[in-house]
Amino acid sequence: MELMNRKEVPDQLTWDLSALYASEEDMYADAARAQRLCQKLEEKYRGHLDSPEQINACLDGLRELQACVGLVCEYAELSVSVDYNDAHNQERSDRISLIRSEISSRLSFIDSEILSQDTSILQAAIEGTSENRGYLESLLRQKPHRLHPEAERALAALSPVFGAPYQIYHMAKLADMRFPSFVADGREYPLGYSLFEDDYEYEPDTQVRHSAFEAFSGKLREYANVTAAAYQTNLLTEKAMATLRGFDSVFDYLLFDQRVDAALYHRQIDLIMEKLAPHMRKYARLLQKIHGLDRMTFADLKLSVDPDYDPRVTIEESRRYIEEGLSILGSDYQEMIREAYRDRWVDFAKNQGKSTGGFCASPYGSHSYILLNWNERMSDVFTLAHELGHAGHFKACNQAQSIFDTDVSTYFVEAPSTMNELLMAHYLLKTNPDRRFRRWVLSSMIGHTYYHNFVTHLLEAAYQREVYRIIDAGGSVQAETLSGIMRNTLEKFWGDAVEILPGAELTWMRQPHYYMGLYSYTYSAGLTVATQVCARIEALGQPAVEDWKKVLAAGSTATPAELARMAGVDITTDAALLDTIERIGQMIDEICRLTEELG
Repeated sequence: MELMNRKEVPDQLTWDLSALYASEEDMYADAARAQRLCQKLEEKYRGHLDSPEQINACLDGLRELQACVGLVCEYAELSVSVDYNDAHNQERSDRISLIRSEISSRLSFIDSEILSQDTSILQAAIEGTSENRGYLESLLRQKPHRLHPEAERALAALSPVFGAPYQIYHMAKLADMRFPSFVADGREYPLGYSLFEDDYEYEPDTQVRHSAFEAFSGKLREYANVTAAAYQTNLLTEKAMATLRGFDSVFDYLLFDQRVDAALYHRQIDLIMEKLAPHMRKYARLLQKIHGLDRMTFADLKLSVDPDYDPRVTIEESRRYIEEGLSILGSDYQEMIREAYRDRWVDFAKNQGKSTGGFCASPYGSHSYILLNWNERMSDVFTLAHELGHAGHFKACNQAQSIFDTDVSTYFVEAPSTMNELLMAHYLLKTNPDRRFRRWVLSSMIGHTYYHNFVTHLLEAAYQREVYRIIDAGGSVQAETLSGIMRNTLEKFWGDAVEILPGAELTWMRQPHYYMGLYSYTYSAGLTVATQVCARIEALGQPAVEDWKKVLAAGSTATPAELARMAGVDITTDAALLDTIERIGQMIDEICRLTEELG
């Protein structure tokens, strides 16, 4: 179980970045091209954005520049994400970050000069374009919160500094932390971040699982203060920006770009904390009964309902599951899946210094790249289907929209990904009528898809909301404060069904989402939409699929509420969320019933 160094990983388990650039030299050549494009835009348009024609001509050039910068930055950042121990990759990423911030600073005049024009000129510019319309309309929306042009230029130049807390977090987590081995039942076991999160949390042996949790928590605790300091810096930066830009609260500032109001945000957290908690407590008690545990603890929540029925799945076998499971989305979608495997879009490897979890990067002008840590579990198949949901989403909108119209609201962005997990599960349910198989699929949905998005990330969001309330009130947070908030959040949700062990309060240290604004709650928001759309597809078939494809291609040309409405879902009331919670409860009830029947 010892993790390999990155250089020891076979190529077939890694992604192939040559679709972005054949070599580092080619990447730097494109970086130089971006700098030349920047200089050209600055020389030609600075002080001359006084007509609709000039505005649109400038933005046409800006689209080309943004596409170029996007590819360069992804190449640098993807290289770092698979090995935070590689100093060369870090140096290159830092260098590209400086180039990007310089370009952003030099071109900050574009937005400032456009907004200084009369409204009639801006309206004429909007009417004279389709590719730049979204950019200009977004700019008008931002106008009340824009600062003096020189202030905007300074803030753009400081963007690498503002991103430092996120970088410090990852360096502490993935480069500096060295976990000691631990002993259980007289046997020594290796330990690491991904080993714990991908293996030991699911380990059926209670002593191994609990010993791993204790050792893992002990190492986290050693880094609690530095991690809290990085997070506090990020929070103070967000609060300062909210104040500078004239927002009433940091919540309003962070929700502004999501294009949703605070009511949707608070509803998502409040209803799930209240209405879902009883169902999940019932599920926890079922796990305790199945595994014969004297006490149900936080370290036991990732246990499988039927660990002996959790098949090992090779990478090649996963291809068949995913192709067939997502076939309802059409032949083009299946071909994208085949390309992803054939052309090495996916980094499956487990190695030292690699990011934990998974993500999908979808640069404009190229295909997506997906990071995973493959463990040969069916849960990995669902995770890959999830990330391919992002890939399919951005393939559709990148092909259909201007680069300016591909920045999809985070409120909606997790809907296509979680949708794929649900489609996979519904496909599996149709393939086998066996009761034990059905229980396994349903428990995979509860224990992976819904637990991950409606519990793990939702509890992060509930914790995060309390943190922001402190910051909004002029307070500050330290490691002890953050751990206290997390413990209170966990205790409130799980009640007396789960014992919150020492170390569980350090869960706030384990996710990068806290450095991404109000992102954590959007997983449950996206899955709410996905649950409703999946039910619609089950009921209506192909017409609902076609509606969904139109939504995927729409990009950011519509708000989250409008995108949901296009897919046949109303998120302006609590009906969709309450129905989703009820469906989760029904699945848990069926799992309990099947368990009784199976003895």
